[in-house]
Amino acid sequence: MSGVTTHVLDLTHGLPADHVAIDLYYTEPSSESSQLIKTAVTNSDGRLDQPLLSEEEVRPGRYELVFHIGDYFRSKRIQPHNPAFLEDVPVRFYILQTNRHYHVPLLISPYGYQIYRGS
Repeated sequence: MSGVTTHVLDLTHGLPADHVAIDLYYTEPSSESSQLIKTAVTNSDGRLDQPLLSEEEVRPGRYELVFHIGDYFRSKRIQPHNPAFLEDVPVRFYILQTNRHYHVPLLISPYGYQIYRGS
């Protein structure tokens, strides 16, 4: 399997993070301007129903995921402030080999996060 996938886990509750909005941006290798290419929302398992990008859609270049976790924690009544301490979590990564699978999971709490390349 190739392409780009993600999921979000809520460390505060020990559960998948549902209804987290995610924006995906792409920057051409020869440019500095990013363009929004997709918006998705996590399901009840903290995953997306479809990959962010299929194997056919992946191009070399810089990508940025923006996870909108402030709304998520407000919906759980954990973070009443607007904006929250961590309103959005941006993650930039590069794809050079388009025939590989890039899984980018996010672990969240109201005051911290961890990102890694999964499998």
